[in-house]
Amino acid sequence: MKTKLILVEDDLDLGMVLKQYLEFSDFEVIWFNHPQEFLSNLDHLKTAELVILDVMMPEIDGFTLAKQLKELTPIPYLFLTAKGQSFDRILGLKIGADDYITKPCDPEELLLRIKNILKRNQSFSDIIIQIGNYSFNRNQLTLQYKDEVFQLTEKETELLYYFIQHNHQLVSRKEILETIWGENDYFMGRSLDVFMTRLRKYFIHDQQIKFESVRGVGYKVVLPLEEKKI
Repeated sequence: MKTKLILVEDDLDLGMVLKQYLEFSDFEVIWFNHPQEFLSNLDHLKTAELVILDVMMPEIDGFTLAKQLKELTPIPYLFLTAKGQSFDRILGLKIGADDYITKPCDPEELLLRIKNILKRNQSFSDIIIQIGNYSFNRNQLTLQYKDEVFQLTEKETELLYYFIQHNHQLVSRKEILETIWGENDYFMGRSLDVFMTRLRKYFIHDQQIKFESVRGVGYKVVLPLEEKKI
């Protein structure tokens, strides 16, 4: 399952280069080229694991945006900016950024810094995703409803997290099979059917949660989500 990153960068050329490089490095990247666009799509914070913020942006600078983020979520973030003065670097770190890198930056260096941040944060906490009346711990492969804990398989965990990342979206069977199983054929398709049956059984206690089959296409899920760290 790909790790989801959010990139907020108003430079179109740089944004495209970074998005393509990080996606080539096996990340999923949601790119916003204006801070207001990002603020209008905060649902992505529920499933992202890192935010990359440009500092010099129109209307809202990265420092201001970071302060707003801190009030919403403990998600880690780093600053990406053309400013190289030590004052800006120190200010960024004081605000709470996990790292700070100046432009022009080597995409490989940015990639290494991202991986270090993710590794560091992963070692200190588990991410608990509240799905309606259920608690999903991706790291521990568990799903909990009240006092009942279901131990999920790795494939069940990957499939559930995939749907979390694509909440309210129509996703094709082909895309699911190629992402989770690595190939799209009849036998893998039957396996997907089995796993969908299992997921539906896990969530029978919450009528808000829906795994809808769209005939001839794939699935659309409706998951009431809330994320927290422990």
